[in-house]
Amino acid sequence: MLEIVLQSLDDDQAQDVISIPLAGKSSIADHIVIASGRSSRQVAAIAQKLAERVKGAMGRNVRIEGLPVADWVLIDAGDVVVHIFRPEVRSFYNLERMWGFTDAPLAAGEA
Repeated sequence: MLEIVLQSLDDDQAQDVISIPLAGKSSIADHIVIASGRSSRQVAAIAQKLAERVKGAMGRNVRIEGLPVADWVLIDAGDVVVHIFRPEVRSFYNLERMWGFTDAPLAAGEA
């Protein structure tokens, strides 16, 4: 599943893609993938194409939250949870840092 997600994000030119392994940290998924789109329109398009590709490859639907506004879209693909953000929203929430991904930049206003 992770390979399908990462390939789909690459195909749709998602930016700053990070995969965070969750083994031993959480039981919600095996990986969290965080990516950015340049605009709300691109974020929505990336999410919709990802859902189509997962259904085509795995035969199952994914759950999508946040699609109408598309500032932050969450895709639950079972073993992989994907967050796709507009860059400003991503830096505000800074999920990479919350999950202990130490190479993540500080959010605006943090020191």
